[in-house]
Amino acid sequence: MMNVAAGPRLSDRQRLNWLRLIRTPNIGPASFRDLINRFGSAETAIEMLPELMRSGGARRSAHVPSIAQAEAEMETARKFGARFIGVGEADYPPALRRIENPPPLLAVKGSSTVFTPTPVAIVGARNASLTGVKMARMLATDLGRDGCVVVSGLARGIDTAAHQASLPTGTIGVLAGGLDRIYPPENVGLCEEIAKNGGALVSEMPFGWEPRAQDFPRHNRLIAGIALGLVVVEAALRSGSLISARLAGEMGRLVFAVPGSPLDPRAAGTNGLLKDGATLVTNARDIAEAFAPLAGMRQEPSSSLQEPPDFAAAHPPADDDRARVVEALGPAPVAVDDLVRHTGLHPAQLFMILLELDLAGRLERHSGGAVSLHA
Repeated sequence: MMNVAAGPRLSDRQRLNWLRLIRTPNIGPASFRDLINRFGSAETAIEMLPELMRSGGARRSAHVPSIAQAEAEMETARKFGARFIGVGEADYPPALRRIENPPPLLAVKGSSTVFTPTPVAIVGARNASLTGVKMARMLATDLGRDGCVVVSGLARGIDTAAHQASLPTGTIGVLAGGLDRIYPPENVGLCEEIAKNGGALVSEMPFGWEPRAQDFPRHNRLIAGIALGLVVVEAALRSGSLISARLAGEMGRLVFAVPGSPLDPRAAGTNGLLKDGATLVTNARDIAEAFAPLAGMRQEPSSSLQEPPDFAAAHPPADDDRARVVEALGPAPVAVDDLVRHTGLHPAQLFMILLELDLAGRLERHSGGAVSLHA
């Protein structure tokens, strides 16, 4: 099984092959985990990819980055002052390690010691009001003074204010693109300050990757996963901050919201969160009181990290088995346990078929482990 607890460091060879595997098209955190669980190493998994993709119905194999290409990205990271940290290593963010399908590798610039204190995310509107900015600064300053580290997404407005106020006590900036592609550009200086002042910049995207609109939900998931709680200061009804709040709730994180005027559209999202059960926040003490009952419970492993099936206990799937699974799947998400009962296949056979479909680009994975076929 892929090591999901803090353990030994990856060797240089392992890190290189992990990078090659996660940079291969159609391979995300879930399929990466399944490949490592099935074949024991990224190196062996890479060798098996062409056969697996053909079995899943791919017309051609995806391009696996060469050793030279992976070495070039690692050299780019080194020159940038960054490094790649694997999910099983001790300096990987502890809370992120325990979410469903954590990123196998994170690019990190700065100090990984900033991951140790209690992480609290502060997010909100890019077009923030002066009151919102002042609130974000106050919360970030007081949380830092209380021993927390502030996590945010480096966007204009609330995110920037939270990072700036928490520079003296440590802050974690999450990027939607590569670490060398800061967005917005005016925060390049802020990013340098974060790294120099004991904080950290993190990204799961390749170096040189320009952030796109479709990358921000993944970016929001990273913010929610690193933090143990998430505070929304201002957010409109259609806001990326609300996506972060939803993801945080699904991960079992505490969700907080600052109330605002019903006349201000930037408060519509936060007021909606409060109606839905988020904890009302007017100062950092509200956050500390909500965390108090959780003291001593933060290192419990997540129940979503399931043991892989015993692949040696079943024969490899046959073409008839694959056809049965494809027939059972459709555009609506279904639970894997329901698929096992419906098809009568051994869990190991079903996992292999789902992995083949995923690698062929035909499978979509949903929260909670549900799957569907791409429409």
